[in-house]
Amino acid sequence: MSRSETVWIVDDDRSIRWVLEKALQQEGMTTQSFDSADGVMSRLARQAPDVIISDIRMPGASGLDLLARIREQHPRLPVIIMTAHSDLDSAVASYQGGAFEYLPKPFDVDEAVALVKRANQHAQEQQGLEVAPSLARTPEIIGEAPAMQEVFRAIGRLSHSNITVLINGESGTGKELVAHALHRHSPRASSPFIALNMAAIPKDLMESELFGHEKGAFTGAANLRRGRFEQADGGTLFLDEIGDMPADTQTRLLRVLADGEFYRVGGHTPVKVDVRIIAATHQNLETLVQAGKFREDLFHRLNVIRIHIPRLSDRREDIPTLAKHFLGRAAQELAVEPKLLKNETEEFLKNLPWPGNVRQLENTCRWITVMASGREVHIGDLPPELLSLPQDSAPVTNWEQALRQWADQALARGQSNLLDSAVPSFERIMIETALKHTAGRRRDAAVLLGWGRNTLTRKIKELGMKVDGGDEEDSDEA
Repeated sequence: MSRSETVWIVDDDRSIRWVLEKALQQEGMTTQSFDSADGVMSRLARQAPDVIISDIRMPGASGLDLLARIREQHPRLPVIIMTAHSDLDSAVASYQGGAFEYLPKPFDVDEAVALVKRANQHAQEQQGLEVAPSLARTPEIIGEAPAMQEVFRAIGRLSHSNITVLINGESGTGKELVAHALHRHSPRASSPFIALNMAAIPKDLMESELFGHEKGAFTGAANLRRGRFEQADGGTLFLDEIGDMPADTQTRLLRVLADGEFYRVGGHTPVKVDVRIIAATHQNLETLVQAGKFREDLFHRLNVIRIHIPRLSDRREDIPTLAKHFLGRAAQELAVEPKLLKNETEEFLKNLPWPGNVRQLENTCRWITVMASGREVHIGDLPPELLSLPQDSAPVTNWEQALRQWADQALARGQSNLLDSAVPSFERIMIETALKHTAGRRRDAAVLLGWGRNTLTRKIKELGMKVDGGDEEDSDEA
């Protein structure tokens, strides 16, 4: 960027303004800062910068209000919206309002600078967009992890499109939620959203479910029935577990995607429909194509835009927020007070493998709401099957917290005399680590531990440890 380019920074947080000012100025940009959107609006009547980077939630007018005003007065001016509220509604509202990009806090400063440069380079490509309609107060999808922010961005970018989307992710990750969000934030939002799970439909009923049937088409077809394609006309048809679709049905689906029309089972008159297809699967469709179990041409028809939903174990930072949400919803359904997770319980949950993903966490929160005795949820209050699961090898940053978790689990299993096993284990780990750092030199290891060498030698014998090192005795007993 040239030195003449100007960037306006709008945020009620002085520290954010200062950090961005310094970083952008180091890149040769001219900056001007505002602590509210109101000041920017009045200044825009007289002049405009090359790029604006604005917070979304501030006292007075919001970043979205500012965005709407800019779209009216300066439709080609790129605006970057940043927010600490990293939810789907914020992302979609930003994109639908015409933002160039959505930047969740906390952000990497270098990334923010690169984004400002890119916004300026693509300024001529920006078009004025109307501000988004009001969105629901409760976010549809919860997630602050970077992988979920990518999902939010994809939904936002597709919000003005009717393009086919393929959603990929393990069972329980929330593929149908994403499909609903794609429909809700699309031009078809006021039209039907019809979902059909391929794995749940018997093979001999699949075509009738999708395309309907004429009266008398087969035994039991007493009346004309409109299939899911007709039900979804003008809206969205969500085909879940598309990898389980039978081969003959794949062929018919391909023709519908190509021509936009089909025949009901037993029918002779073509039925024309306007349907957006969103498909989802937990399987690897490329592998199915190679194995001859899925049509390659259908795969390419569906794989126009692909969205990958991360496993819960790949977005562990979202687990406390998700758990709080599910506990609140379960409490509301059961008309009881919501349970509160202790800090150590949150940490324990974050380190579990969660093979069932978000669905498993949601069911766990329902179990807790019904079965936990007190309002505060301790590790011992969790379902027994969770207590027996091995915890993933996530990095431990607080050994005291890890020890507390271990004690809670042991007591929950009915174990007693904890110190009889904990203290020797603790001493053994400390001795092994000290000897490792001193290449087996006991005298030096004893210094690191704060013991005399004789004390270290005695402990090694008491613990039955087999370690290399000299056997000479010292008199520096601790």
